Amino acid sequence: MKNIICSFCRAFKDRKSDVAAIATIIIFYLFLEGLGITCPILFLTGISCAGCGMSRAWLSVLRLDFSSAFSFHPLFWILIPVLVLFLLRKHISTKLCHMVGMAIILLFLLVYLLRMMNPNDVIVVFRPEEGIVFRVLESLSMRGFLRPSSLCVI
Repeated sequence: MKNIICSFCRAFKDRKSDVAAIATIIIFYLFLEGLGITCPILFLTGISCAGCGMSRAWLSVLRLDFSSAFSFHPLFWILIPVLVLFLLRKHISTKLCHMVGMAIILLFLLVYLLRMMNPNDVIVVFRPEEGIVFRVLESLSMRGFLRPSSLCVI
């Protein structure tokens, strides 16, 4: 029994930085959520990211509403294999990790493009005029800071 506990402690120490990284990301997103920013990319650009809807999908999973979870993000389920792969990456060949990683990225991009092309999708949106960057640039432009003549130095 003591050997099992020691093995667990060594494994936890090996993954301590992984757990800290994941905890930091979770805390950061909870902080943003508290500010009313559900997606930093959407907030800044007005354009949804490829993971848009993932948080709402997992909240639906917690309510055992898998239909809503799928409608929020069809790849919600992929988080579990990604976490397993991340935690076991030292025990899996680098080539396999890279192949699985590339497959996941391609899958996300495919789903993102399909959702972006769907005019009825209310989760993934392209509204740059609603992003903070556009609004700041528009405000600067209206005040005369972004006129072509003010940017040229001769």
